[in-house]
Amino acid sequence: MTDERGSGRRGEIQSVYDEIAGHFSETRAYPWPEVEEFLASATGDLGLDLGCGNGRHTALLTEVTKTAVGVDVSRGLLGEAQTKMHDDDWTGALVQGDAAAIPLASGSVDVAVYVATLHHLPDRESRLESLRELDRVLAPDGRALVSTWSTAHDRFEAPADAETGFETTVDWTLPDGETVPRFYYIYAPTEFERDLDESGLAVTDSYVSSGNCYAELR
Repeated sequence: MTDERGSGRRGEIQSVYDEIAGHFSETRAYPWPEVEEFLASATGDLGLDLGCGNGRHTALLTEVTKTAVGVDVSRGLLGEAQTKMHDDDWTGALVQGDAAAIPLASGSVDVAVYVATLHHLPDRESRLESLRELDRVLAPDGRALVSTWSTAHDRFEAPADAETGFETTVDWTLPDGETVPRFYYIYAPTEFERDLDESGLAVTDSYVSSGNCYAELR
């Protein structure tokens, strides 16, 4: 994939989530159990929710860190997060930013959650760049949870022993029936671990749950 094509697709993802933000947020009311379990033993000064969407996991970070920052490329989703923060009475910082250029200082993040976002980045180099950025901002004793859609998901017809993933689009259907295509890169679990290793992040645990690849990192 050329840089031009990758850059264009990243812009498309921003536009798509700006368009569907309100309806998408309505379907994302509750945190994932895997995130709740990860954060149950977390603590620190600064928490990062990378690809925060409507802030459902940013809210959890405010309970275990002194300051929580939610970063997302979509202004529409950040607006939903702002509303959620007001309605649910929690306080955090919400910042528009690119997952491949995290707007935080190196070594500053004690706890990070990066779920259901990496798979939207349009080429391997941008995904690796994003993981390297996560490694850059993590404190020396920081911890992170990363997830992506997996070839093991029931939605996809992929071999159980697949070594590489694939690109696809998955439509989002708005209440009026309009469909909006969303780009995904679907990771094979072993491929996910290879990219994590190449990024410099240290994997302390990895598993597949509910059709998603997860990795706990330091």
